[in-house]
Amino acid sequence: MLSIKRVPTVVSNYQKDEAEEVSRRGGCGRNCLNKCCIEGAKIPLYAFKELNKIACSKGLCCQYENSVPPVAFLDSLLLGEWEDRMQHGLFRYDVTACETKVIPGKYGFIAQLNEGRHLKKRPTEFRVDKVLQPFDGSKFNFTKVGQEEVLFRFEPNENGGDTEFIPNAPVDVENSPSVVAINVSPIEYGHVLLIPRVLECFPQRIDPESFLLALHMAAEAGNAYFRLGYNSLGAFATINHLHFQAYYLAVPFPIEKAPMKKIITLKDGVLVSELLKYPVRGLVFEGGNSLQALSNSVSDACIYLQENNIPFNVLIADCGQRIFLLPQCYAEKQALGEVSSELLETQVNPAVWEISGHMVLKRKEDYEEASEENAWRLLAEVSLSEERFQEVCALIFEVINTGDAENAEGSPSCPKEESDACVKKVEAKNASPRLPVTGTQECLV
Repeated sequence: MLSIKRVPTVVSNYQKDEAEEVSRRGGCGRNCLNKCCIEGAKIPLYAFKELNKIACSKGLCCQYENSVPPVAFLDSLLLGEWEDRMQHGLFRYDVTACETKVIPGKYGFIAQLNEGRHLKKRPTEFRVDKVLQPFDGSKFNFTKVGQEEVLFRFEPNENGGDTEFIPNAPVDVENSPSVVAINVSPIEYGHVLLIPRVLECFPQRIDPESFLLALHMAAEAGNAYFRLGYNSLGAFATINHLHFQAYYLAVPFPIEKAPMKKIITLKDGVLVSELLKYPVRGLVFEGGNSLQALSNSVSDACIYLQENNIPFNVLIADCGQRIFLLPQCYAEKQALGEVSSELLETQVNPAVWEISGHMVLKRKEDYEEASEENAWRLLAEVSLSEERFQEVCALIFEVINTGDAENAEGSPSCPKEESDACVKKVEAKNASPRLPVTGTQECLV
């Protein structure tokens, strides 16, 4: 069993050591999100209208071009409530005081010095060789978050009507709410967690309904500088309870500026491309006949990766209209002792934000010496090899139904007659035995 010793980053003020959890099993009394406290609670509800068509460059929020939305989703609701929690001292440090700079160079990698995010805690064992692991209620999970850390519920309008905002909506515990909560150890301004159907206690794994919810959140924000991210287990998720992350950063991410090469157009109109001239190999999904079609294509690909034990990260960009899917192998290399000590000493774990080009650094010397070359060297260790990446692409295209799809000229994906062989090679690699190796690192959610 591959495992690494981790020092978990705290994302909630109620995240405690297991020993502390044991001491309070006799009762809760914490006004948490679990059924013991949430019955009868009232939490603001943003009930969005489910529009299936991506109609303009501003995302689905262009539905309000000729009308006034019930509340400004990003500016007033999400960021306004986030700032309210900051004023009430719910964060562990002031992320707005962290030094940030754009690193000179072609790509414009962003470096942030965030020494406050480094929290020293008792190391715990965490498996990195299993993308799918069962939910464990004895470990920290988001039902233990205090209700004061929740900004609002985010759910489709159950009546199919227009978007509504209900400031004091009663919670029905039989209909598990999806909530947006603060990350008390933020990476950037407005850093929040989207937790789909929190009371159902899903482990960290993609499902179609939850992924579509994340796309709707990006679309409702209607701002290209507000992005959502997802880390699978084995790709630097550290809490095995389904969640997406999101924050606002008013600068283009390097990955968003990277050139792409079209691979294929699926029969539902979704265009799939390959990232070019970027240190991490990945696929880009965009377009489609509907938001549901785009969501289905990406979630199907994610589900196949997680079922085949391939760690991955996802960046949801451009108001939900462009999605980056990034299989990775850094944690596996780290556990096997294949990452240089120089990189390990930086304590940077390349999750979705780092892979996208926002480098969260924990040591002042790394921040002062940050360069495009250093960022590239770290991210190159994240990427699958060219051979393995193409094998994984073949595996993905098998599952997202390209029967009536249109291949681009010079497509790097495997032809149909070679596809079965490609898939078998990937499955054989993922089934191969791995050594039980440990290493030391700090975790990012």
